[in-house]
Amino acid sequence: MTESSMQSMNGSPLATAARPGKSFPSSPETSFPGSPAAYDGTQVAEPVGHRPPWPLTGAAALVCVALLLPVAFLIWQATGVGWPLISRLLMRRVTLTLLTNTVELTLAVTTCAALIAVGAAWCIERTNLPGRRLWRVLMLLPLAIPDFVVGYTWSSLSPAVHGLSGAVLVMTLGLFPLIYLPVAAALRRADSTLYEVARSLGTGRVAAFRRVVLPQIRPALLGGCLLVTLALLAEFGAFEILRFQTFTTEIFTEFTLGFNAAAASALSLLLVLLSLLALGAEHIVGRRGSGRTTAGSLASARVLRIRRYRLGWATVPVIGGFVALTGLSVGVPVSTVIFWLFQAPDTTLPPIPLAGAAWNTLTYAGSAAILATVAAFPVALLFVRHRGRLGTLFERIGYLSQGLPGLVLALALVFFAIHAAYPLYQTPELLVVTYAIMFFPLALVSLRASLVQAPPRLEETARSLGCRPVAALARVTLPLVAPGIAASAALVFLAAVVELTATLVLIPSGAHTLATAFWAYQQNSSYASASRYAIVIVAIAAIPGCLLQRWFDRGPGRGEVRGQS
Repeated sequence: MTESSMQSMNGSPLATAARPGKSFPSSPETSFPGSPAAYDGTQVAEPVGHRPPWPLTGAAALVCVALLLPVAFLIWQATGVGWPLISRLLMRRVTLTLLTNTVELTLAVTTCAALIAVGAAWCIERTNLPGRRLWRVLMLLPLAIPDFVVGYTWSSLSPAVHGLSGAVLVMTLGLFPLIYLPVAAALRRADSTLYEVARSLGTGRVAAFRRVVLPQIRPALLGGCLLVTLALLAEFGAFEILRFQTFTTEIFTEFTLGFNAAAASALSLLLVLLSLLALGAEHIVGRRGSGRTTAGSLASARVLRIRRYRLGWATVPVIGGFVALTGLSVGVPVSTVIFWLFQAPDTTLPPIPLAGAAWNTLTYAGSAAILATVAAFPVALLFVRHRGRLGTLFERIGYLSQGLPGLVLALALVFFAIHAAYPLYQTPELLVVTYAIMFFPLALVSLRASLVQAPPRLEETARSLGCRPVAALARVTLPLVAPGIAASAALVFLAAVVELTATLVLIPSGAHTLATAFWAYQQNSSYASASRYAIVIVAIAAIPGCLLQRWFDRGPGRGEVRGQS
């Protein structure tokens, strides 16, 4: 290396990354005030300075209005009984217990899931781990297994799996893919040059990962942690089986057993507040790291380079870790279902056609995946490309529905259908809309991470060459964010396949999905009859997993294997 190049590097972010105690400096071209993070891969999407086009703003506003319907329903319910009564209900001792349980569970599960997801994503996307394609699919399968099935299988194995420790175990194994998928996508498109240079300048592996790789995956990691937090706030089935009391179990009890709509609405509003606190925390933490320079400013001028590093002696322990993780998250519930499958059916319930339930599941989940992804795109595009308070507000609203129990969402949509759109009541279309609202955050987080990677200068160049804005968006930006679009649709599809609570309320009379059919037999203790529906759910879940793996293989990342790690 020449003396002049060394002098130029001394003032560069690469040299800064290699100096102990230093962090990346702020740069106006790579920071992104107002966004939760500045980077999620190889490119940093620089916000466009002019006002957003009104069709984009209007589309995002309409989507947000639909997302706020459940919150409006809760406020209407609360005001109907009066705020003095609501305040007395919230001041009960049980409310403090529910709050303590929820906070402890959220902190424990989010931390454990993040550690597992980041480690798995790094090994699969940045090392020469044998069988990477298989591991990519297996890492997604826990999303396809209903949480109430996982909870039952673990509680049936040992009575000790209950309470807080049992809930942390079950939910960590079930939710870590929500963090793994966006982090893996970020690593797949993040240039490895900065990490290599930092290592060559004497920075240790852990320090180089913390100061180079972690800022690259920061938006994806924070977004995934946010999804885990919101999913925990809305979970019901697993906690009911594990005998762990949370807001959702108490809300279900108040609504269905106590017939106390006021108490249920008060607790639901508190859940909305917790969701807002989670959104605010993610926003604040993201902004603290938004001023760090990343590889995006350097990668935009050259070809993206991805390097896979040799595991060496660590190959066997890493494979053993993946086998253990897959066994705990997939093997235990699937083996239990297979055990049921070979038992003699013992039920007095009428048979539910398996083919019909499977067709309904595919139709409803597929339609919801398309609807949620299409609806999330204008919100994500407005937030990433046109920074400002309005875009940030719409993006924050997009995450609210994930923190609401499915029962509350279903009742809100039923109320809306009866009073404003009665022809939608008891129709598949209402169920699909509910799915799309419920799992809208899953689509939004992946689209946001992908749009951050797509540099707007390419689209602006296409416009300067005579391409219309819509055509430039379709021909330039959409191909760049295609993996994120596929990830968004896959996440919503997987979540909709296993959704139960809202489906029980909204499914048309006489119709069944695989999840409701399983629940019907399981509630009757007919586990042998229920097992065939559960095994089909797992099989269906492998379809989007394979599609995601194909998208990953088509993208960048076939770099050479290096000995450095």
